[in-house]
Amino acid sequence: MRYDLVIFDNDGVLVDSEPISNRLLAGYLTELGHPTTYEESVRDYMGSAMHRIHELIEERTGRRLPADFDDTFHARVFAAFEKELRAVAGAAEVLGLLAREHIPYCVASSGSHERIRVGHRSAGLDSWFRDENIFSAEDVGRGKPEPDLFLHAAARMGVAPERCVVVEDSLLGVRAALAAGMDVYGFTAMTPAEKLPGARGHFRRMEELPATLGL
Repeated sequence: MRYDLVIFDNDGVLVDSEPISNRLLAGYLTELGHPTTYEESVRDYMGSAMHRIHELIEERTGRRLPADFDDTFHARVFAAFEKELRAVAGAAEVLGLLAREHIPYCVASSGSHERIRVGHRSAGLDSWFRDENIFSAEDVGRGKPEPDLFLHAAARMGVAPERCVVVEDSLLGVRAALAAGMDVYGFTAMTPAEKLPGARGHFRRMEELPATLGL
């Protein structure tokens, strides 16, 4: 394999959380007087850190979201995760292969550490990750599409950016990886390939990733 570190996005790549999260986000924003469809939530917020939701709403409407918006939204999401969340098909098998081949991997997500942990536990992926290979936009302040999170993850894992490959399913994530000087492959189970320009390649089923990476 030509890479020394595989960096996974989390939501939509490892855990099938995007349909749940965007359904709840659209509903909550609509409750607050910002009518939003599920499709609009996916288009505007998929792959975003929470601060970007606040910024876009204020930019568009001149109104700020409530101070307890993040806490309320996360409470709804975590409750739904406990009941509904599943791992992306093939994710556990890919992680197992990387572990057996002694290929370093990590997760770098726009979500909070708590969200990542709750999601992994609910989806049965928690045994594959430790504190040392979980990275969140909380760690750096600026989320995707800025490169900070991916650069932080690479530095903590001790790998040069050009030796990293990122697995992403959002345009913001692809842009962040490219800005970090990393190769990126687009996972198209939910996002069409044409909406992930700049990716080195695309794949639709997680089982295809090992061959895509040359394993």
